[in-house]
Amino acid sequence: MISKKIDENKKILEEEFNGSSDFSIYEFKSKSGKEFLVSYINNLVDPSSISQYIINNLLNYENKFDITGVVAASRITEISDMNQIIDKILNGNIAIFIEESTIAYTVELKQYEHRAIDEPNAETVIRGPKEGFVEDLNINKSMIRRKIKNKNLVFEDFTLGEQTKTRISVVYIKGIVNIGVLEEVKRRLFKINTDSILESGMIEEYIIDNPKTIYSTISNTQKPDVLAGKILEGRVAVLCDGTPHALTIPKLFIESIQTSEDYYQRPYIASLLRMVRFFSLLVSILLPGIYIALQTFHQEMIPTVFLITMSENREGVPLPAVIEATMMILMLEFLKESGTRLPRAVGSAVSIVGALVLGQASVQAGIVSAPMVIIVAVAAIAEFTIPSQREIIIYYRLFILFLGGFIGLYGITCGLIILVVQAVTQKSFGVDYGYPLTPTNKSGLKDFLVRFPMKFFKVRPEAISKQNVTRDKSRGKK
Repeated sequence: MISKKIDENKKILEEEFNGSSDFSIYEFKSKSGKEFLVSYINNLVDPSSISQYIINNLLNYENKFDITGVVAASRITEISDMNQIIDKILNGNIAIFIEESTIAYTVELKQYEHRAIDEPNAETVIRGPKEGFVEDLNINKSMIRRKIKNKNLVFEDFTLGEQTKTRISVVYIKGIVNIGVLEEVKRRLFKINTDSILESGMIEEYIIDNPKTIYSTISNTQKPDVLAGKILEGRVAVLCDGTPHALTIPKLFIESIQTSEDYYQRPYIASLLRMVRFFSLLVSILLPGIYIALQTFHQEMIPTVFLITMSENREGVPLPAVIEATMMILMLEFLKESGTRLPRAVGSAVSIVGALVLGQASVQAGIVSAPMVIIVAVAAIAEFTIPSQREIIIYYRLFILFLGGFIGLYGITCGLIILVVQAVTQKSFGVDYGYPLTPTNKSGLKDFLVRFPMKFFKVRPEAISKQNVTRDKSRGKK
């Protein structure tokens, strides 16, 4: 409860904020003799606005008090609970207490320093919007609203984290969203009871379907146009204050090789590039394992000329082929990780020079063979075509490598069967992860490995959207 006495409210606030140096509180009287108390957090509000809109107007106010006649601010809220007042102050609001009143007012005059909008490094495109989300939730909301000018676009806000009180926003389009998915997302979010949420990745770990599987059933993006396209299909998005990474739910396997640019280019080009990405995914995962399996167990399948060349290059190499490949893969991962963590200019130089020097030196020293360096390098280059899956490809690659190194092609076949079965049986918030391949859907296959022209996309994905499924009502007339 809020006390009618200014001194008591001041004492409560000072105790709650533990004398923090960035907490400001001012007590003064207006010309009419009415006593006021203003409190806020420094650096979270605009100091010039405090003086212009709050202090000066309150000092000069003489008539019967009316907050709307005093404070020319965009958002004013009446609150009668002290805990709510404290939460508002922590979120960049100014609290105004009035003598002999059990109601306080909060005024939103936030001023956060934030990063300028630029293109996300991990989702660069040649054609299409180049803007990306920033760490400010309100700016990210406005970017989505500019993409979808629809009154049914809904933002549901709440907080997570007892200590951090991180603002979260669930985004969807009413009348299009999959109601079952929306309710399940909210249910899982409301079950989170932790003291801190600092990034959307922490939310993802709490609400993911099956933490034991390596397949991610929640997608993330830094691009407003990607998020807009997904919620227009009936998905749910989760925005988190303090991070540019937004979550989209549910996720399908095919999203791993899709990009926003696929829908901005002609379908023939988009389809070709999509198939290149899919082939690159297979090469990145399978190539080292198949090479080791052929070299170790199935030499009769290798043409004689290649077999002689491989044997000559392996002469003098002291390590078994599977250990040799594992060492090269891990060495490459060391270089990629160091290049990522170091400053950009230094990191790129370390990655390029390190790969050249280590690769050449390893071959000359007889530790690894030249063909092995080529195989591992090709697999790594193929991985770069789908950077969003970089984290999980390394696990798949090592899994297939060990199966091929110890069992041969039979092991690789069994490994592929395990990965495929796990993928097609996986669910993402009740939606089949393998859609539109399993279960097979003719309409969904138009946007699978081959991207059909836009005129064929008459309905939204049936596995995702259950209402208002028609999205193209044109008849193809020019």
